[in-house]
Amino acid sequence: MCFAVSCSLIHHFTPTPGVFHPIFKFAQNTLSEHGGLSWVVLQIQCLKVELFFPPLFPGKRLQEWICVILCTCLVMVNSFFLMQHFSMDHMFKLIVAIFAGILTADFASGLVHWGADTWGSVDIPVIGKAFLRPFREHHIDPTAITRHDLIETNGDNCMFTIFPLAYLTCYPWACYVFSLAIAVTLTNQIHKWSHTYFGLPRWVIILQDLHVILPRKHHRIHHVSPHETYFCITTGWLNYPLARLGFWQKTEYLIENLTGHKPRTDDMQWARKTE
Repeated sequence: MCFAVSCSLIHHFTPTPGVFHPIFKFAQNTLSEHGGLSWVVLQIQCLKVELFFPPLFPGKRLQEWICVILCTCLVMVNSFFLMQHFSMDHMFKLIVAIFAGILTADFASGLVHWGADTWGSVDIPVIGKAFLRPFREHHIDPTAITRHDLIETNGDNCMFTIFPLAYLTCYPWACYVFSLAIAVTLTNQIHKWSHTYFGLPRWVIILQDLHVILPRKHHRIHHVSPHETYFCITTGWLNYPLARLGFWQKTEYLIENLTGHKPRTDDMQWARKTE
């Protein structure tokens, strides 16, 4: 019974009618090993997404490696300089600057997340495949991010923080920018942890439970279709106040009236393609 159902699932997304995809053998092996349909359905969904979304352009992996290495080096250099100039006289300003940096990063994560979820198409040259496609994939298979390694998870975020890290000047301002850069750099790693339910380090779970970083239960609210709220994914601190203010809905209403473009049109089309 389970095997027959799994066969029909595979046949559902096999391109040629009557010809099963090679992962048919995978389903057979998985059933014999785990003996449960739910496990097979989960694995088939993962493979379905991987087949539906072909690999990104070849240079993407190199770009991610370069950005992660540069960002890591700049973080270490700036940490050294900040420690050299540390003074207790600046303590209050530093605390405010660090907190403001984290808060700004949380809002920036929400703004980028909302923009990528709500507007544009994967067919847009350059940014469509490189930037928007992962957001479409994420709504189809939210756990795909947990299968990304350190470089793939953090490469793009590191790219955006290289320039501010390279131009730090005034000390309190430097602390704000440094805090912002660190928080932005870690945003996708934190996002990945919010989708990871097994094998998380204890200290990560504690930070999630204390809501220092984005909690898993909190982020599940965003993944209720049509994915129109709780976009902030660094700490999630701003999600509730922004939702209460109707910030994203009002911004969408304004953009729709100015441009005529309806929110989440492309995202919904991609979701329907995999049903």
